[in-house]
Amino acid sequence: MDDDLLLVVSDRPGYTPQIGRLVAMMQYARHTTLDEVAGLSTPELDHLQDAESNSIGALLQHMAAVERFYQPTLELEMGEQSEAEALDWQAAGDLGDLGRERLRGRPLAHYLDALAAVRARTLDRLRQRDDAWLEVEQRWGQRRVNHHWMWFHVMEDELNHRGQIRWLKRRLPVAEA
Repeated sequence: MDDDLLLVVSDRPGYTPQIGRLVAMMQYARHTTLDEVAGLSTPELDHLQDAESNSIGALLQHMAAVERFYQPTLELEMGEQSEAEALDWQAAGDLGDLGRERLRGRPLAHYLDALAAVRARTLDRLRQRDDAWLEVEQRWGQRRVNHHWMWFHVMEDELNHRGQIRWLKRRLPVAEA
């Protein structure tokens, strides 16, 4: 992304105006997330503040899982996956005990690759949509939602968990020299 446009919510080449603005906000959110986790080690990514917390690594994988969860609205096929992969995506989506158990021992590159792969698919498909598509509504349980809300929620979820990551990072154990 062009750093000169990082703080400008505006049209983006290849996207309709409203989708371009949504993409601009999603790109800024991702940029700040990546800055926050740059250089973290596997033990730092795996650290649990307490028995009920999620690790930074699990939160990163959760961000990818939430975005992946909404990709069918873009008519993406999820493709074949192994049982282990399916369980990892479930663990990332749900977090909690399953996430604490399964989402461990992975280097930062693993999480960054997952985030990048999911985002690349999202951006590719958003280029194929128009602003009218954002307004398409459907039922979500008992509520009405539209595509604009769904993709706003992807970004909102990332921002929320980035705040958790910042909190957790400040409380990481200090490595002894």
